[in-house]
Amino acid sequence: MLNRKIYCYLRNFFETEKKALLISGARQVGKTFAIRKVGKECFADVVEVNFLNSPECRKAFKTPTDAKEILLRLSALTEKKLVPGNTLIFFDEVQECPEMVTAIKFLVDEGSYRYVMSGSLLGVELKDIRSVPVGYMAEKEMFPLDFEEFAEAVGMSADVMKYVKECYEQRKVVDEVVHDKMNDLVRLYLIIGGMPEAVQKYIVTNNLQVVREAQRAILHLYGKDIAKYDPKNKLYIKDIFDLIPSELNAKNKRFILKALNEKAKFERYKNSFLWLADAGVALPTYNVEEPRLPLKLGEQRNLFKLFLSDVGLLASQYAANIAIDLLTGKSEINYGSIYENFAAQELRAHGYALYYFNNKKQGELDFVVEDKGKVLPIEIKSGKDYKRHNALSNVMGNEEYDIPHAIVFSNGNVEVVGRILYYPIYMLMYLQPEMLAEPIFKFSPI
Repeated sequence: MLNRKIYCYLRNFFETEKKALLISGARQVGKTFAIRKVGKECFADVVEVNFLNSPECRKAFKTPTDAKEILLRLSALTEKKLVPGNTLIFFDEVQECPEMVTAIKFLVDEGSYRYVMSGSLLGVELKDIRSVPVGYMAEKEMFPLDFEEFAEAVGMSADVMKYVKECYEQRKVVDEVVHDKMNDLVRLYLIIGGMPEAVQKYIVTNNLQVVREAQRAILHLYGKDIAKYDPKNKLYIKDIFDLIPSELNAKNKRFILKALNEKAKFERYKNSFLWLADAGVALPTYNVEEPRLPLKLGEQRNLFKLFLSDVGLLASQYAANIAIDLLTGKSEINYGSIYENFAAQELRAHGYALYYFNNKKQGELDFVVEDKGKVLPIEIKSGKDYKRHNALSNVMGNEEYDIPHAIVFSNGNVEVVGRILYYPIYMLMYLQPEMLAEPIFKFSPI
């Protein structure tokens, strides 16, 4: 059984919070399984309502008036007895009945039961069902397995992982044998990715063809959801989604609207990009005018890269022999797009907002993120010449930016050169955002 970090989050939430919880994220990332598993651990009973599979439930809860009516209807529709104080009520695929999200306030106020919801925005019209109810519901976004979860799933020993983390924290060189094995594991992750179905297929069969079939089935499901949402082709969601692999493989990896249409304007297509991002299947990474805080202020919404939410799904769309090439480390192949997608996926799962910096005079940085109250430039290198980074050198040499250090992730080992930290690509799993403590200020009235 796969061990997910979300399990700890759910256990802690159920023990410490009284609010309802909404777990959001793309299809097939394991939301329903996680809620069922932890729900059974923490509660005597779990009552589940699946709005996708039950039209009668969708109809019953379309027009709820108060908690009493909702619970009465729920009692009529479920075979399990609702026991106050001991029952978790799980509304699955809640995007099919967004009225329930609004109505959760009444249920939390009533207080007899605990509530958890899960949903994907795939197939939902563009509207933010999560904007309500403030104060009554928390939200947690779920992602595919990150690299650390994957390493545990395929059997990497806890002692090795502990040792690697010590090397990261102490900036010391990793033992050569361990380093090579961890790089092998990264290449395997680039092929399999973090979708639970694909990871489970690999663990059971060790057959990459079976993994590829599972990945193709997930992509087919996404395509069906897009078609369901956009039957009249008012948007260009499927066209954009299908272009992601080729656009990432281009020289600058930036999404070029002309690939869709010679006369394409961003305003015309922006809802399609937003849909893919909100659905959790794509990770937009926006260009910033300068690497200065706050990055959000310098965001250029019409200049962006578009990564897939899972690197394995990306790799499965390239040539069939990509798996063997990756596993053998074939040096003449350019893996830049796949490595960058891995980095985007890992950074996003850890809570970073994704940006990059591109300037004609200074060059392009793969990622810039906010870390510990400063801008942190990050370069991702798949080749052996990872110490060649003109843009990074230019930015680090600009004193106006006040950047304390930068990180280059590559296949090389740990090294520190001036203000640039060289880390192995697998150490991305330990880069976590650390927010500065909020200052305490007491107002003194006259």
